[in-house]
Amino acid sequence: MNYKEFYTVRGYQISEQHKKLLTPAMEDYLEMIYRHSLKDGYIRINKLADTLNVKASSATRMVQKLGQLNLLKYEKYGVITLTEKGKEMGKFLLDRHNVIATFLKNIGSDNDLYETELIEHNISLETLKNIDLLNRFLLNPEIMKQFEEFIKSNS
Repeated sequence: MNYKEFYTVRGYQISEQHKKLLTPAMEDYLEMIYRHSLKDGYIRINKLADTLNVKASSATRMVQKLGQLNLLKYEKYGVITLTEKGKEMGKFLLDRHNVIATFLKNIGSDNDLYETELIEHNISLETLKNIDLLNRFLLNPEIMKQFEEFIKSNS
């Protein structure tokens, strides 16, 4: 066994982070901006800060970083709108969140938002795709009924 293949969780995160464009915090901001853009087309910095329970100054710094990555447009005291690239990334992030939340609900988890957040920032695309396939498979009422009975009999 080659022990050089093993890391702490943080070690894995660091080794994967160089491959990722966004940090988990950036993803959370972009996902929330995207959620609001679906409804209103934009969001203001104070609303974003309130929604994410952060200070407006923190939200401003993060929005500026996302702007430098050409994911959104922001003018001081103005509205935040997503670029096409930002919309695409935001849609992916929201879809990923929903796949994980649905999966946790399907397996009988309390679907705690914190648990969803932890998983969504640390899941591979392949695993996410497979969970989405499983979610769609479980849409079959007969299959879901069998699964629920299986859970009950093994509790």
